Amino acid sequence: MIFLALIVCGYVEYAMAPGLLQAQSVNAGTTVTAASQAVEKADKASLIVTQEYWIGPEDVLDITVWRNADLSKQVLVRPDGRVSLPLIGDITAVGKTAAELAEAISAKLKEFKENPQVSIVVKEVNSYAIYVLGEVARPAKYPLKSKTTILQAITLAGGFLPTAARNKLVVFRFGENGERDVKIRASYDDIVLRDGGGQNITLKPGDTLVVPSENMVLIP
Repeated sequence: MIFLALIVCGYVEYAMAPGLLQAQSVNAGTTVTAASQAVEKADKASLIVTQEYWIGPEDVLDITVWRNADLSKQVLVRPDGRVSLPLIGDITAVGKTAAELAEAISAKLKEFKENPQVSIVVKEVNSYAIYVLGEVARPAKYPLKSKTTILQAITLAGGFLPTAARNKLVVFRFGENGERDVKIRASYDDIVLRDGGGQNITLKPGDTLVVPSENMVLIP
């Protein structure tokens, strides 16, 4: 009887085991998801918007024109780097600080309103990233948590590949006020070995750093 009871208990425990394993699996999955959400929340919280923050694509801005609710609105910065506002239409936001954009909007509103006072609050930071492409170890989109130079961006991407044309670096940047995109050239050797520190510019949100290959052929 004792032997039979042990067998029955063992069977019951075995039968319950899949349910226990499933519950443990669900709990583990819930823990991983919660941990991922906590990391993502911490990353977003670390993007502190200071007065020097450069606005980028997909940022959400709260634009207020004093004593004019019709002109005040919340806007999303479009992929082309602009926002649309009543009366003045499109205006470039990317690459400006909130204060600089407020001043630019105020200047345009002066055509329609006397002494307009504009304030801007960055409600959501969705753009603080750059793109590193070409002959680097890890070409990708990189979120930025602080101001980053060309050399720092190359480090984030794992450094040059052997085929990299490191003295032919190119940064593509959104143009201002509807102008064509800006192309900025830089040389790694000039920055590191010569008096070319001015080429090691601070990258702005949305910038694309391209490291060409030495094997690229330029066709006229």
